[in-house]
Amino acid sequence: MRTLIEQQTEVALQATDLRVATALGKEILHGVSFTLQRGRMLALVGESGSGKTTAGLACLGYFRTGLKHVGGTVELSDGTDLLALTDAGRRGLRGGSISYVPQDPALSLNPAMRIGTQIMEVLRVHGYGASEQARRNRLAEVLTDVGLPNDAAYQRRWPHELSGGQQQRVGIAMAFAFRPEVMVMDEPTTGLDVTTQALVLQTIHQLVTTHAVAGLYITHDLAVVSEVADEVAVMLAGRIVEQGRSDQVLHDPQHAYTRKLLNAVPDLAGRHHIGEVEAVTGAMPIVSRERAASARVATPVVAEPTSLLSVADLRLSYGTNAVLNGIDFELGRGESLMLLGESGSGKTTAARCIAGLNDTYTGSVSLAGTTLQPGTRQRSAEERHRIQYVFQSPMSSLNPRRTIGESVEVPLHMSGTFSRKERRALVLEALDQVQLAASFIDRRPGQLSGGERQRAAIARALVNAPSVLVCDEVTSALDVSVQASIIDLLRTLQVETGMAMVFVTHNIALARHLSQRLAVLHAGRIVDIGPTDDVLENPQHSYTRELLTHVPTL
Repeated sequence: MRTLIEQQTEVALQATDLRVATALGKEILHGVSFTLQRGRMLALVGESGSGKTTAGLACLGYFRTGLKHVGGTVELSDGTDLLALTDAGRRGLRGGSISYVPQDPALSLNPAMRIGTQIMEVLRVHGYGASEQARRNRLAEVLTDVGLPNDAAYQRRWPHELSGGQQQRVGIAMAFAFRPEVMVMDEPTTGLDVTTQALVLQTIHQLVTTHAVAGLYITHDLAVVSEVADEVAVMLAGRIVEQGRSDQVLHDPQHAYTRKLLNAVPDLAGRHHIGEVEAVTGAMPIVSRERAASARVATPVVAEPTSLLSVADLRLSYGTNAVLNGIDFELGRGESLMLLGESGSGKTTAARCIAGLNDTYTGSVSLAGTTLQPGTRQRSAEERHRIQYVFQSPMSSLNPRRTIGESVEVPLHMSGTFSRKERRALVLEALDQVQLAASFIDRRPGQLSGGERQRAAIARALVNAPSVLVCDEVTSALDVSVQASIIDLLRTLQVETGMAMVFVTHNIALARHLSQRLAVLHAGRIVDIGPTDDVLENPQHSYTRELLTHVPTL
């Protein structure tokens, strides 16, 4: 009988000279090779478009529409070339020998099926056990493995009754139910708050090491890589440009692109200013050193004796569920306040109340001493212009049928005070502010990268020269270097315009890079508030201290 250590040295999957092309023959994966070993995790790292997800999906014998396999092999431990199998043969392996954990658990779970039923379906399809009772025992066991309750009541829950972290752990349970040899995980913690992310990463690490599973972790987040991976392969433009042990790659990178990615990772201590890196061919360009340096501020640009924005005793409930329990804070001109909290803490609800997008609150929101009506429809045009909102997903907030120029122009149309020529001039000025060339005015959202779309969404918010910009998780789904460029942009705009910002996020590592003041929300209440350095270095509440212990770092 082999020991666990012996099992962990075995190769479970070997990808060799993997090549993938578009239907027109343009190669997008150029000879990628890597090895997955039992009990070890390989992180495949790179920005959007680097080819990491294409390479990861190839391990399941899957290629997205418009792509085809043109060369190379993916061999399993028994020598089977996965890519040489028939479609039926590959389907038989997926969920069994090889499993997949997608980025968005809400999309991978069937909303019309209870979670226990969904996991049982995996076990039945792949013929686990000799009886229904054996499968029920395995269902209870796998829920325990991922740190969830295994009782009948929990198994009968619907996906929408679970938090994001619980949904993701159910997704992991489904992937692990049949005891696979290989698990492919595609950004499984993107969008999760730090505490939930820590639990999911711990779950993944425990499954891989305890049960000798070979893991492939696809991500752009190098801080997460340091927590979970034994080895790292860095991808750029369809090639692996650096590969090695995690400690070696993260602390002594050899390739310029790896160094660029590392420089773009936000650090909680604020030791380096993210964004101050040279652009590398094939990646999103980042704001220049000079512009970034000019944007570094630790205090408000303009000191005012009275607050620009004042929020007092803000409360909101959905039925008997209290979402906000009396929020109070003030914001000065040119000042940036970060609203930090986990999913369900009330931070986005508070932000939407400030902008008038949620009008069912009690308490008050005042701008320059004037109490605002709860909803945008009741506020004056000037009041609406002075508080602008940037949503988390620009792909959802930008109309795909409109050009970027038409979308940015919408707020000007609504004011009805500018001629067509004046509107175009203001749109071009707003695009220039967010460092988009004039040529973007006639493009559509689908023709832009994620970072470019977010810049366009910010331009739309800026076109009316607001006093307050409310940013709701605007960097949560972006690559680290794109995130760095957006943060540099916001810092620069704050300096150049004197605009105040409310920045809603669950990513505490961004705090010192973006905000002068920090408010920590928990269960609808602000439990810590003050200058950013004070809150981080001397947190007053146990919840803040808990958040700080879960921040992944390099």
